[in-house]
Amino acid sequence: MTDQEIFQKCAELRDRDIPFCLATIAEAVGSTPREIGAKMIICADGSMHGSVGGGCGENQVRSAALRCILTTKKPEFLEIDLTDDLGTRGGDVCGGKMWIFVEPL
Repeated sequence: MTDQEIFQKCAELRDRDIPFCLATIAEAVGSTPREIGAKMIICADGSMHGSVGGGCGENQVRSAALRCILTTKKPEFLEIDLTDDLGTRGGDVCGGKMWIFVEPL
């Protein structure tokens, strides 16, 4: 999704009073699936719009977002290490790190 589409979706969710978080890649080093500034929306029902990279990293972001929405009501800053098990999955691991800001809106 483009940034414009992400922001339109945020406005739609806000207008419908659907709790959600916006996750944004704030920093990245090494090989990562998405660039700094990439965004993803995570809704209280677990649905997602956009992407910060897929796979296990995105699942960590989803879990943090649900925690923010349902429990803490506070933003989180996550470090996603994509170097875990490097070389053991036949090339499925990127090998970099991303820092993602997750904020409930």
